[in-house]
Amino acid sequence: MHRSTASPTRPSGRTLGLGLALVSAVAFGGSGTAAKPLIEAGLSPLHVVWLRVTGAAVGLLPVAYRHRHAVLRRPGLLLGFGLLAVAGVQACYFAAISRIPVGVALLIEYLGPPLLIGYVKFVQRKPITRGAAVGAGVAVAGLACVVEVWNGLSFDALGVLFALGAAVCQVGYFVLADAGRHGDRPVDPLAVSAFGLLVGAVLLTALTRPWQADWSRLGGSVVMNGHTLPAFLPAAWMVLIATVLAYLTGVISVGYLSPPVAGVVANLEAVVATVTAWVLLGEHLGLPQIAGGLLVLAGAFAAQASKPAEAGSGSGASDSGGGASGANSGSGAEGPGAADRVAAEPGVSGRSSRTSRGD
Repeated sequence: MHRSTASPTRPSGRTLGLGLALVSAVAFGGSGTAAKPLIEAGLSPLHVVWLRVTGAAVGLLPVAYRHRHAVLRRPGLLLGFGLLAVAGVQACYFAAISRIPVGVALLIEYLGPPLLIGYVKFVQRKPITRGAAVGAGVAVAGLACVVEVWNGLSFDALGVLFALGAAVCQVGYFVLADAGRHGDRPVDPLAVSAFGLLVGAVLLTALTRPWQADWSRLGGSVVMNGHTLPAFLPAAWMVLIATVLAYLTGVISVGYLSPPVAGVVANLEAVVATVTAWVLLGEHLGLPQIAGGLLVLAGAFAAQASKPAEAGSGSGASDSGGGASGANSGSGAEGPGAADRVAAEPGVSGRSSRTSRGD
């Protein structure tokens, strides 16, 4: 029943959503740092991606079994999330960096939040707060500094198209995560993450041919910033933290924040990736990257601090159906970007530890 304390619960729900989005961004952002030693040990980037997604899918099998009825309730949603937010982002991203510099590909992929704002405003015809729009613009400008895009400017039409495809798939991460809470047959966010990763694992298996990899390398050791450690440690971190935790918290956060706000906060992933690479891998962090990171933080703050016009757009805890679903699923546990946003970049620019939601 409705109580007089309902309005004070909105900020707490928004605060919880922001906290979950930040956890997701930090978890996603550390994936490249964990994956790089595995790549340097001899595993290909695509096989590392397969390990990441498939390991997470196997780990979430109990969740998928518990929510098995979701397959009958919203099969198209689950298939779409796996196709776009998991497999699509990764396939497009790696195709892009095979043709254009990593920094350029990352910047184009992280145009996802502005594209998401355009989709919500012009396709779904829902109101967008000025803070979300301004925050997205500031965050993108900051990202240009973080990835030092001017160091690798080149134009390859096909590479740019692939990177734009990754951005579109990133939009799908947030749109589908939000759509699962609505309609006559809402789906628990945990089910969206679990089945999305299962679908992504199947698709990536066909793409990456994991039986050709030398998985015995996982039983050996890897080097991280001059220190030797068992290979299974970064692999476990990549699967459990950078994928399972990242997807679960990211998908649930969309239930408390609007997709545009959650998308802007997700830009912090690139900052986290750069900082963790600096601390754990000894990669250089220059003044432009520090300034860019501050801009991304400012953009995320501007977006999340805006008055929730999201309530009118059917998102957040103010939605009578979606809010309850988000709260219930949040208490159960807790994923975009995917999808959505998932894995490490190959060493093609000296910043191979950076990552995105899809790679």
